[in-house]
Amino acid sequence: MNITYSDNATPLEYEEMEGLLLTHITTRSELDRWEMDNINRAYKWVDQLKHRNILNENFICLLHKKMFSDVWKWAGQFRKTNKNIGIDWVKINVELKLLCDDANAWVEFNTYTPDEFTARFHHRLVFVHPFSNGNGRHAR
Repeated sequence: MNITYSDNATPLEYEEMEGLLLTHITTRSELDRWEMDNINRAYKWVDQLKHRNILNENFICLLHKKMFSDVWKWAGQFRKTNKNIGIDWVKINVELKLLCDDANAWVEFNTYTPDEFTARFHHRLVFVHPFSNGNGRHAR
């Protein structure tokens, strides 16, 4: 596949590229389209959720899987390499647990306005960068 990365994109390792489920994809624009179709299905799934217990590692991984599992074998699984952004990959579990614990406390104690809560949570989730690809879209 011929992929050109923009300056703000995180390049995938060869092993991660081998996780592409759709072997007919040859360009970045085709990949983007298939990922967007998968993400749109995930939006519908989220809208139908009955529970709102979402500030935990299990839900974060499940959401990523729903967003990308039709395209990538490793969807919903933490990355196993370091990237040009994010923490060291071996610290992902710990930092994600800390983020979720903090976020649950922010909710319980009404620490921030909804806008500030959202901005802080998004920033830290992208900073952790738990997945090989799709972190920004997932965090939004």
